[in-house]
Amino acid sequence: MGTENPNRPNYPLRPATTPFSAPQNTTPFLSAGPVIGSEASAFRPAPPASSQFPTPAFSSGPLVGPPPSVRPNELFRPPPSIQSSYGPPTTGFQRFPTPPSPSADYTQHQRASLSGLPVVPPPTRPQGGSVSSQAYFYSQPQPPSISMGSPPQNIKTGQFNPSIPPSTDQPFSPSRQNVQPISPTMGPSQVTARGTFQPAFPGYASAQPYSSAPVPPVQPAPFPSQPGGYAPPPPAPFVAQPRGYLPGPPVTTSSVPYSREQVQFRCMAPPIASQGLVEDFSSLSLGSVPGSFDSGVDVKALPRPLGGDVPSKFLAEIYPMNCGSRVLRLTTGGIPNSQSLASRWHLGLGAVVCPLAESPIGDEVPIVNFGATGIIRCRRCRTYVNPFVTFTDHGRKWRCNICSLLNDVPGEYFAHVDANGRRVDLDQRPELTKGSVEYIAPAEYMVRPPMPPLYFFLIDVSISAVQSGMLEVVAQTIKSCLENLPGSTRTQIGFLTYDSTIHFYNMKSSLAQPQMMVVSDLDDIFVPLPDDLLVNLSESRSVVEAFLESLPSMFQENVNVESAFGPALKAAFMVMSQLGGKLMIFQNTLPSLGVGRLRLRGEDIRVYGTDKEHSLRVPEDPFYKQMAADFTKYQIAVNVYAFSGNYTDIASLGTLAKYTGGQVYYYPSFLSVIHKDKLRHELTRDLTRETAWESVMRIRCGKGVRFSSFHGNFMLRSTDLLALPAVDCDKAYAAQLSLEETLLTTQTVYFQVALLYTSSSGERRIRVHTAAAPVVADLGEMYRLADTGAVVSLLSRLAIEKTLSTKLEDARNFIQLKIIKAFREYRNLYAVQHRLVGRMIYPESLKFLPLYGLALSRSTPLRGGYADAQLDERCEAGYTMMALPVKKLLKLLYPTLLRIDDCLANSSSRADDFDVSKRLPLTLESLDTTGVYIFDDGFRLVLWFGRSASPDIARGLLGEDFGADFSKVSLSQRDNEISRKLMKIFQKCRESDPSYYQLCHLVRQGEQPREGYFLLSNLVEDQAGGASSYAEWFMQLHRQVQQNA
Repeated sequence: MGTENPNRPNYPLRPATTPFSAPQNTTPFLSAGPVIGSEASAFRPAPPASSQFPTPAFSSGPLVGPPPSVRPNELFRPPPSIQSSYGPPTTGFQRFPTPPSPSADYTQHQRASLSGLPVVPPPTRPQGGSVSSQAYFYSQPQPPSISMGSPPQNIKTGQFNPSIPPSTDQPFSPSRQNVQPISPTMGPSQVTARGTFQPAFPGYASAQPYSSAPVPPVQPAPFPSQPGGYAPPPPAPFVAQPRGYLPGPPVTTSSVPYSREQVQFRCMAPPIASQGLVEDFSSLSLGSVPGSFDSGVDVKALPRPLGGDVPSKFLAEIYPMNCGSRVLRLTTGGIPNSQSLASRWHLGLGAVVCPLAESPIGDEVPIVNFGATGIIRCRRCRTYVNPFVTFTDHGRKWRCNICSLLNDVPGEYFAHVDANGRRVDLDQRPELTKGSVEYIAPAEYMVRPPMPPLYFFLIDVSISAVQSGMLEVVAQTIKSCLENLPGSTRTQIGFLTYDSTIHFYNMKSSLAQPQMMVVSDLDDIFVPLPDDLLVNLSESRSVVEAFLESLPSMFQENVNVESAFGPALKAAFMVMSQLGGKLMIFQNTLPSLGVGRLRLRGEDIRVYGTDKEHSLRVPEDPFYKQMAADFTKYQIAVNVYAFSGNYTDIASLGTLAKYTGGQVYYYPSFLSVIHKDKLRHELTRDLTRETAWESVMRIRCGKGVRFSSFHGNFMLRSTDLLALPAVDCDKAYAAQLSLEETLLTTQTVYFQVALLYTSSSGERRIRVHTAAAPVVADLGEMYRLADTGAVVSLLSRLAIEKTLSTKLEDARNFIQLKIIKAFREYRNLYAVQHRLVGRMIYPESLKFLPLYGLALSRSTPLRGGYADAQLDERCEAGYTMMALPVKKLLKLLYPTLLRIDDCLANSSSRADDFDVSKRLPLTLESLDTTGVYIFDDGFRLVLWFGRSASPDIARGLLGEDFGADFSKVSLSQRDNEISRKLMKIFQKCRESDPSYYQLCHLVRQGEQPREGYFLLSNLVEDQAGGASSYAEWFMQLHRQVQQNA
């Protein structure tokens, strides 16, 4: 994931039959843009009836939808081909910039002068309201909005819950002046026919069959005075308000490749709507382009997560002793009080857990040793003592917060309590004040002596592994990490290599050189010298180093193309089964000999789109799943490193990692000259990061709720016990929550995650995380307390699992349907009582969910069909995303785009001062032909050079290689200030998340298919490969939400 594949087929991203494409049939899910009829309505609307009620306090969202004269189910026409390239368009389009909004005082004064009535202040948002972001849609004529009530003013619970403060959401109070006019009527000569051509990427050259002339703007008529009311204020696109979204500044440079400022599409229909709708429609600042269309949405106003992942702080504020959000995140901070309420929450009720998440410096997890007292636990539900237990009977008893049982306090643990029931030694007891704590486990928590850290390397030495340089890089990296392997003097190590035969190595400390033993009988594997194949690293250090130095040259002349991977895997299991540990597999060839041999599959394009499609993404041979079960039973975790550019069946090999708590690393078409830094960094981190060995994890929760399903890389040992032979800080797990009782009677639900493991130092420990969440009786509160990151993380795992049993299209539809149901349910809460007809409303907490849903549908595991991703690449991405923590996953779905040429060219700027948080929207309009940009998704860095970028920057970074083929150029630091600045910026990007190494790929503007593969196909807001653009996707959601709402 995130490495270049030079052998990737040179394909344009073809239109696929996906839920996001624009099909050629009559359905309501088409590309945005209305059909322009041959006759335009000459109807001129009368002034609407006056309203004696103020406009409800809801904020305007982006303008979305066709004009009111177009039925929602009508066909929509695609845009005509635009003859353009990078640079300003050559046709005579006229730009109509939106005038700046005046101040609020001036707006109110002018409003009064328009209506001739006293100024009415804008209404304020009711406290507790959940609606904070909306979008106006033009679907039908609409009367003025009438306030029919307010959202609930405080949280509703099964019982009175004083711990939850009322909502502090503030309304938007937009004002919009100098309204732009609606476009004039369109005649038959301006209608375009639906074309069949679709450019591979928006913004690139295509035929332009039409020309257009600028049309002068029409002056709008003043708002009429209305007796008994006032003219509705023209709202601004988005005024900065608390909890509001403020779009970034538009790109105004004249060299933007394909700017909506330069090519303005417009809706060709007369205004047939109420006055309020006319205001918003006119504020789009539309140009007059005959033959074009407008999606009806203000693209710049759509919400984007340019600030990255920002977890909700609500639970931390009312429950300050909760564990951190980096450890446990709930999809909603409000637990429904009944099964009927839970059934109305369509986004998955659950949690995402990262039990060994790295703690920030100064906030490390405290270690507690109870010694002879033993760990204090509830005798019924086995909950560990935590900050939410209460002490009674003068400190002699404590009540479990999970099951409410009264437990005796051991004499050694007794302390007096004050008048408030607080122990007097509270500040000396971190387990009673901290949400995360680690206990030293006594002997009764061990079924055997703690295992030592054990690393066993299973290495492919066939001809492709030698020629690519993989064998040399792996040997050098392992040797450089020997000093830093966890476990100190306890660490064990062993090696096994294979091609058409299996090679064992005796590394006994008394030997000067390792002894190699070859087993060629693949049907009856046996282990020679079983006691000397695993050795203590500190005792046999010199022998191990001698072996690693000689390994590349040992097989330098090897011409064997076969792979006896299955028999070698069984041999490794026989060696490791006594102790357990971590098995590191380096596989370069499709297994071809012995048990577990695999065949080439996935080449038949006819399978895609049928009920048999999913069979390509599941293991073909049950041998691998059975081996994974055996590995887990004996506490062996498997990490798979795959390198081939040809098909190696990652679907089957990845099963070994999936069920053992491991990880899959994929380097397609590995070449050491290009990929060695990435492999070296990721293998080093895998070997040296702190690891929890022979682990099990259980999540306990309060009465009436339970976790019913789990999703990630693990083996489920019982209904709620996860077997994890090895865990580290880069692994996360998702779980779905269900209600066991019809009605919850408690005010709060508690969750406790317990990870029992062996540390590298040989101690048995228990990492415990505890959190509390309120029980609510109002669906609006569930939405207000929603966590977009946790929702997306859970949905991504469910969708990827769905691809293993259904078609890709069904998995994408699953995501879309979840979002539609959720927004429709939310709309039903407020749309009727506030007359929000024709608007897209959504909670502030989930304003980024549509964009993340689109990005997830276009991610590698789910996108397109046969030609949109290689089968191995798709499967590896699925295995990787199943284990990613929330923050890492969100960055992968909506990567960072930064402009850096100003920093590089300015001699006075310092790289240390460069702000990597200044992200740009992921659209082609953000790319300037004179600029240099960095695209960072957490797995790779793409350095994009505009066609007109400064030659000084290019020479400073690449020297004479700038004119060469970028696929063969490796970026390295040069002796000049520009190069040093760039390397420091790269370092800042990589240090923000060291779990993977972002290898840099150079891309030149217009260089295909390289630019399309690395950058353009990942600009998730643009239309590409048959998938909808962000604006089109937003409109599809709105149309579906309005149905049966």
